[in-house]
Amino acid sequence: MLGRAAWDERELLAGIEDVPAGSISYHTRSYFLRSRYLAAPYPNDFATWAAIQVRDRVLGERLAVVDLFDFADVEQLRGELVGIIDHHLTTLQTVPRVDYGEPFHFMRSTLIEVPTGIVARNLREFRDALERVDTSAIYFHFYEAGRRSAADPLAWLETEVGLADVAARLRRLNPYVTSLAGMRAQLLTACDAVMGGSAQ
Repeated sequence: MLGRAAWDERELLAGIEDVPAGSISYHTRSYFLRSRYLAAPYPNDFATWAAIQVRDRVLGERLAVVDLFDFADVEQLRGELVGIIDHHLTTLQTVPRVDYGEPFHFMRSTLIEVPTGIVARNLREFRDALERVDTSAIYFHFYEAGRRSAADPLAWLETEVGLADVAARLRRLNPYVTSLAGMRAQLLTACDAVMGGSAQ
């Protein structure tokens, strides 16, 4: 907890402008890890709060359609979020605020890397590993890997294993339309299709 809360959308905007980058990451990208068992209607905390607590569905929808994976770093993402909220506020007569809901509490987290001991040297081993690892490993390698290029399995498939076509197919999977378990299932299906439907 950062000890900072927003009771209205202007305070939310000010918080997004000021909080550490780790807080922006927590409320956007790590939302997938914290909502691991289902695909949420609003795929980040800012959109969820605006739509549910403030009951501003318009802002909630605008924040929900931001594709986190389109941004090279958190600061670019922060700029996009600030721009959306700022523009939205200029179209309103009054600033929407929480009347009966909860304020937005800014938080941040630290991601701790824990080796699983599972290693893959080829596509078949990669596919089998995907089936065995905890969904937190799916999150780490497919949702966080953009900031940790050494942990990017798609780059590994492309450069180390020489399967650029497989990597391209897996990159087309949309993490927004499913849970982490669903993402695992999509990854397994894509690998099976490449290997001719055989997981052996």
